[in-house]
Amino acid sequence: MDILGTAMPALAQASAMIFQPAVLGYLVLGVVMGLCVGVFPGLGGIAGLSLLLPFMFGMDPVLGLALMIGMVAVVPTSDTFASVLMGIPGSSASQATVLDGFPLAKKGEAARALSAAFASSLFGGLVGAAFLTVFILVARPVVLEFRTPELLMITLFGLSMVGILAGQVAIKGIVAAGLGLMVGTIGEGDSAGALRMATYDMPYLTDGLKLVIVGLGIFAIPEIVALLRQDRAISERSMLGGGWIHGVRDWFSNIWLSIRCSLIGVTVGVIPGLGGSVVDWIAYGHTVQTSKDKSKFGKGDIRGVIGPESSNNAKEGGGLVPTLLFGIPGSGSMAVFIGAVALLGSGQIEVGPSMLKNNLDVTYAIVWLLALANVVGTIICIGGSGVIARLTTIPFALLAPFLFMIISFAAFQSGQNLMDLVALFAIGLLGILMRRFDWSRPAFLIGFVLSNPAETYTNQAVQIAASRFRKGFSEGIDYIFSPIVIILIIITVVSVVVGLKQSKNIRAEGDIPNGTKRAPFIFLLAVLGYLVFAFTNASLIPDYASADRVFPQFVGLVSIVGCVILLFQMRFRPESDPLFCDGEVGNADGNQRGLWQTLAWFAGLLLLTSLVGFILALSAFLVAFIRFRAGRNWVYAIGYAACGIAFMCGMAWLLNRDFPPGLLQSVVKLPWPLT
Repeated sequence: MDILGTAMPALAQASAMIFQPAVLGYLVLGVVMGLCVGVFPGLGGIAGLSLLLPFMFGMDPVLGLALMIGMVAVVPTSDTFASVLMGIPGSSASQATVLDGFPLAKKGEAARALSAAFASSLFGGLVGAAFLTVFILVARPVVLEFRTPELLMITLFGLSMVGILAGQVAIKGIVAAGLGLMVGTIGEGDSAGALRMATYDMPYLTDGLKLVIVGLGIFAIPEIVALLRQDRAISERSMLGGGWIHGVRDWFSNIWLSIRCSLIGVTVGVIPGLGGSVVDWIAYGHTVQTSKDKSKFGKGDIRGVIGPESSNNAKEGGGLVPTLLFGIPGSGSMAVFIGAVALLGSGQIEVGPSMLKNNLDVTYAIVWLLALANVVGTIICIGGSGVIARLTTIPFALLAPFLFMIISFAAFQSGQNLMDLVALFAIGLLGILMRRFDWSRPAFLIGFVLSNPAETYTNQAVQIAASRFRKGFSEGIDYIFSPIVIILIIITVVSVVVGLKQSKNIRAEGDIPNGTKRAPFIFLLAVLGYLVFAFTNASLIPDYASADRVFPQFVGLVSIVGCVILLFQMRFRPESDPLFCDGEVGNADGNQRGLWQTLAWFAGLLLLTSLVGFILALSAFLVAFIRFRAGRNWVYAIGYAACGIAFMCGMAWLLNRDFPPGLLQSVVKLPWPLT
């Protein structure tokens, strides 16, 4: 009764919060943005939320949450368009949908496949929201008992799952998470303020890298470059055919399958790091195994669409469980979500136990928004399917410069500095190489996000434990090994053992072929070189700031050992081993353009910005790209550039922002926006 007595007023306050015209308007806006992002294969919720980060600072918390939840909830719905219409996964959570969705589209039944997918996604999303509501009710009293050791242990649990369940080669996932943790330690230390991998002579890195830059660089840039290199439209067909009602009937006739797969999605979503990369395959496997007639799977069986689509939306509700309750991101998009929540309002909202204690109404507002977003997203998807299908036929060479322009604008909002673009390009290159060699980018991003809380919890736990041990050994042990900590240790060990077995069936970046030893070996050496350099740099921190060197030294040492193990494995294993995944082998992605040729365009924008400033450089970039790379005439190119510049200036005016200047601005006084 105490639980209900606390929850019912919070639920009433949450409903009053969100059922307002402004909040519902922001929710619809977020849904529309999420649908637009989801249409582009590979971008997904991480890139979309990263684009929203500059707008979150100081925004009303409820409006900001409506915008973000609207976006993140419907990406698993809209990515179905690419999976069904083109046969390529819209995201990691829609890989299995391709197996039967694309054959249905080739038979002229795209509308049937899409409507079944949308109905399944809606149902799965509502199941996830319902589960989240009940789970918060039950778990809140336990979560409020969490202190620093418990929070540290749950953080370690999340990191262990992220690393191990990140790909076929478990050690690569662990090293990827460690690399993210080390990049997250760049800048002033958490305890004594000692500099790590930074110097006051070049002050840009003293505050560390910003989440918006890392999120966009590690995910959005590689996917944009990959699509641009293929030199074609997202989809080759815009005709959907008939069968919208038929698809809904298919879902209803398989309602029990949808229920089971939704529960699978919720369960998988709760486990940090497992998320979208495997949930659809688990659901698809369950669908096949529980079906009497298996002969049509892979050839256009509607059940092969209903199962995965029910699970991938339900996982968003499950993924919010560790995110909201413990501040541990359940997926890459949840990692960005955590960073965005900290920017809302005056910074009074913080995910984790404090949110359940002080902002229970906001917590339930998120649940309600999640349910509403799924309903609104499904309605818009069905109503706008024809328009969205035509959007996918636009050549990507016309979309890429606009997307890169938006990403660049979002990146330099973090520091209003040309170095923001340099960092975006550098992290983007790292993301491209991780994608190529099947290194888990979600593991890297989650490691980056958890770096600060992990270090903070570690330092606090050590200091408090030392104080307790001075009072008595038993008091210190009781503090460190509380019953909750012991349970979490057991869960972590069991999860690691099970995860090591399951990781053999997972690939971080999809079905990437094996290549020669040379390229993956060189990339591993580069990662090892950075880790050794960062470890050495941390070791040079003086004794009076020793607390700031412990965490990067420990993480660096573990990561270095992982790299050394990988080096030995690469030395003795054959080239057919998953260690040697290489996306460039045999032109696996159907690339029509070279990597460096494509990157040269964006490097040219960066170089030109350093000389003449961003607006002038962007004008030249857009005209040249559309004229020579996209093959349009001069009038089209100039008109495209004019629209792009007008859009950028409008955004900067609304946000009261300037653009990065170049050398030209230091010698010539120019009017805004050329300053």
